[in-house]
Amino acid sequence: MVAVTNQPPRIMLLTGASRGIGHATVKRFSSAGWRVITCSRQAFPGEQCPWAAGPEDHIQVDLGDPDDTLAAVEEIKNRLPNGELHALVNNAGISPKGPNGSRLGTLDTDHTTWMQVLQVNFLAPIMLARGLITELTKAQGSVVNVTSIAGSRVHPFAGAAYATSKAALAALTREMAADFGPLGVRVNAIAPGEIDTAILSPGTDKIVAQIPMRRLGTPDEVAKIIYVLCTETSSYLNGAEILINGGQHV
Repeated sequence: MVAVTNQPPRIMLLTGASRGIGHATVKRFSSAGWRVITCSRQAFPGEQCPWAAGPEDHIQVDLGDPDDTLAAVEEIKNRLPNGELHALVNNAGISPKGPNGSRLGTLDTDHTTWMQVLQVNFLAPIMLARGLITELTKAQGSVVNVTSIAGSRVHPFAGAAYATSKAALAALTREMAADFGPLGVRVNAIAPGEIDTAILSPGTDKIVAQIPMRRLGTPDEVAKIIYVLCTETSSYLNGAEILINGGQHV
């Protein structure tokens, strides 16, 4: 007779869970039996929620507020029954626009916008990872930072502050990989290109014509790579940034 053990589910913390890649990531991990704790600026959406998780696995937090972010870290710790966090996915990001959705460049992005974008897109990920390093280490977990195709070259729609924050997050990923690796925690990044979500900018169809695969990516195609980076399949992958863009920059 084979002994049956009731192992607790692995736990993943996901920021920016309210739409697009975040939704797809929750579905992917939940279907694999993971418990997913979600974070977003919005409250738990109730009946509109696309995954079978209750409000006990959702934390409303403004990652643009350092104090609120630190308070969320303590709340997250209280929700980890064994003091273990198996994966942290830093997916939240903001990309402010100008009038009528115009791109904000370096000459017309004000100081407040720069600071807000850098706090959410760049500083919040390291604040969460540092705050939860004991729990990540205990689980020998993984961190995945979601960067962007805009982090490596100028993008026609993504603003200067957004692009700069994503380039910085890519560099931060390497630094974290060097520092967290000796603790048994792997840190990698993914850089999505044009993904079919609700926040696509007008004119994206012109970019699609230049992509070798001639189509947008899907949120689930991104979520599948995130899942791989949080499992044993990628057990020796550390400090990498994986491009998910259909060959857009080849």
